[in-house]
Amino acid sequence: MIDSPPTLRFGIDLGGTKTEGIALDRDGRELARRRVATEQGSYAGTIRTIKDLVEGLEAEAGGTGSIGIGIPGTISPRTGLVKNANSTWLIGQPLDRDLETALGRPVRLANDADCFALSEATDGAGAGFATVFGVILGTGVGGGIVAHGRLLAGPNAIAGEWGHNPLPWPTDDERPGPACYCGRRGCIETFLSGPGLARDHGGGLTAEAIAASTGPTECAALERHYHRLARALASVINVIDPHVIVLGGGLSKINRLYDVVPRLWANWVFSDHVATRLRPPMHGDSSGVRGAAWLW
Repeated sequence: MIDSPPTLRFGIDLGGTKTEGIALDRDGRELARRRVATEQGSYAGTIRTIKDLVEGLEAEAGGTGSIGIGIPGTISPRTGLVKNANSTWLIGQPLDRDLETALGRPVRLANDADCFALSEATDGAGAGFATVFGVILGTGVGGGIVAHGRLLAGPNAIAGEWGHNPLPWPTDDERPGPACYCGRRGCIETFLSGPGLARDHGGGLTAEAIAASTGPTECAALERHYHRLARALASVINVIDPHVIVLGGGLSKINRLYDVVPRLWANWVFSDHVATRLRPPMHGDSSGVRGAAWLW
């Protein structure tokens, strides 16, 4: 008897600056991977980018299969349209339906931070922990919660969206905070995202350049970042008390924060001892796209 070909799972991670795709077999082995620049400001360009990426992955992997997509936002249960996307050109669009039309098959969409959390909780840095809070610190700031192996979703499709709470325990010079695309000021995202770190530094450098520098201005900006991240995560620990927090996104590559932030967050966590662990992602930049592939 000839074995049937493996079932393929395709995952797409639609980011603010890059879009990545992966093809996995049924056992999670990687068969193909591609990464392209995200076309800024164009909804039609987004559809075209994902379609081209899937077709290229299919050609490389030698087959078709299910498609899961992580997006920087979510589909509103009320309207069926994208909401809460920092890639604002997606807001108000029927992205899942338009992608199904373009690709000629069903797709499953989830928030990119949810995909990241699911991946790391399944076979990554959060594997074996009962509760995992997965964090994205990149172009935006998002989060996802996995409890006992299950991704948590609420009636508003916003579970884990800590980035649009206000920065907790703000200092006088942090009030009222930078303006956010959501219409408010002082959101955690405006401080802790890559653009937020660059804005706070004020010297025209990217977040990556700031993290790589040993200059006094850059070090001062990073110290402010560590304190803000510690306060923001302490508020999460106070609410859901996760066993482990796994960081993803470009700023998760700042190695020092894994030592500094846990030492700082004890000042704001409502406990005599903080057992929550802070870890980098096991799958690195691939975690979001892997999680998207596993949505089926």
